[in-house]
Amino acid sequence: MLNKMQIGIALLLGLGGLANGVFMAVAPEAWYWAVPGVPDRGPFNQHFVRDIGFIYMLIGMAFTYGAIYAKHRLVLWMLPTAWLVCHAVFHVWEVVVGICGPESLIEDFGGVTFPALLSLALLYGSYRDRARD
Repeated sequence: MLNKMQIGIALLLGLGGLANGVFMAVAPEAWYWAVPGVPDRGPFNQHFVRDIGFIYMLIGMAFTYGAIYAKHRLVLWMLPTAWLVCHAVFHVWEVVVGICGPESLIEDFGGVTFPALLSLALLYGSYRDRARD
């Protein structure tokens, strides 16, 4: 059984993902200008921002539902974790190939890399829990 801190982290990821996704879908241009580093990566595209907003809403729902219902936790957290990790790797790749400077890794850490690392830890904990059952 995951401990209360892990469930709290899952709820934080879930509710944060939902909030971010709703912000992106409802006010894409405001979101674009509010998030540091986003305008540096290309021109505003409301369709693209809303598309990604829907992904964040789904991620948020999966982490929230998984925090509440242990039976489905591993499956619910697997795909959002995969997306968050791929997203973080893509940001590192942008630096490696010279699209962005290394400072973007620091700028992106809180919103891109850290959620990916947290989700990996949660997924591992959920897997370990399931293996014990």
